[in-house]
Amino acid sequence: MTTTDIPRPADVGSGRSVSRKRPRKTATGGLRQAVSATTLLWIMACLYGFPVLWFVLSSFKPSSDLFSYPLTLVPHNPTLSGFKAAWDSANFSQYFINTALVCVITTILTVGVSCCTGYALAKYDNKWLKAFFICILATTMLPGEVMLAPEFLVVRNLGLYNSFAGIILPAVLTATGCFMFRQFFLTVPDELVEAARIDGARELAIFARIMVPLSRPIMLTLAILSFQWRWNDYIWPLLMLNDPNKFTVQIGIQSIVGAQNINWSVLLGASVISMIPLIAIFLVFQKYVMGADINAGLKD
Repeated sequence: MTTTDIPRPADVGSGRSVSRKRPRKTATGGLRQAVSATTLLWIMACLYGFPVLWFVLSSFKPSSDLFSYPLTLVPHNPTLSGFKAAWDSANFSQYFINTALVCVITTILTVGVSCCTGYALAKYDNKWLKAFFICILATTMLPGEVMLAPEFLVVRNLGLYNSFAGIILPAVLTATGCFMFRQFFLTVPDELVEAARIDGARELAIFARIMVPLSRPIMLTLAILSFQWRWNDYIWPLLMLNDPNKFTVQIGIQSIVGAQNINWSVLLGASVISMIPLIAIFLVFQKYVMGADINAGLKD
C-alpha cells in the first residue's frame, strides 16, 4: 500500500498566512522605493533651483545690497531699477527682434530638415544611408570649438559674413535632431507604411499625412530645444556679426559688462529679461510635448 502525506492544518494555515503577507511586503517595498525616489528628486530640484532662485531675487536688489554682509536671499528694498537701466543702456528691443527672427527661422528649418532626414534614415534600407548616419553621429564627438574655424571660413567664402543667414544656415542640420527623429520613426510599425502603400499613397503623401502628424511630440520637443540653443548662442553670433544693429541678446548682455567694472544690478536685470521668452515658450508648449499613440491607426 502506498500512503500519501496529507498536509497538516498547521502547515496549511502557515501557508495561507505567508501568502497573505507577501502582497503586503511587496506593496510596502514599492511604497518605500517610490518615497525614496521622490525624496531624491526633491533634493535634486532644491539643489538646482536654489541658485536660480537666488539669481532671480538678486536682480530685484539695489547695487548696494548685492554684496552687503550678511547675505540675504529676499531683498529688503526690492526695486526694478536694474531692469530699467538694462533696458535703457542697450538697444534691447532691437536685440530681441534680431534674436527672435534668427531663432524662429532656424527652429523651423531645423525641425523640417531633421524630420525628413530622420524618416529617410529610419525607413529606407540603404548602406549609404547607414554610413551617412554614422557620419552625422561622429560630429557629436567633436567639440564645437573645433568646428568654428572651418565653419567661419566656409560662411565667409559664401559671402554670408555679417548677415543673419550666416548664423542660421550652419545651425540648421543638427545630429541631435536627426537622431531623435530616426529613433522615433523606428518605433513606428512598418505595417502602417505598407498599408498606405497598398492603398496607393505615394511616398510624399505617406510622409506628410502619416509620419509628420505622428511625430508632432518630437517636433515640438526639438523646436523647444532648438529655440533655446539659438537664443543662448553667444560664440557664433559674436564671430559672425560686427554690425551693432544686428547683434543678438547675448551679445547685448556682454556689451553691458564694462572694461574696468561691472554693474551687477544691471547685468542681473538684463540676464533675467533674456530668460523671459524661454520660460514663456516652455510653459506654453510643454503640455503638447507628450507621447502620442503611434499605434492608433493599427488593429490589434
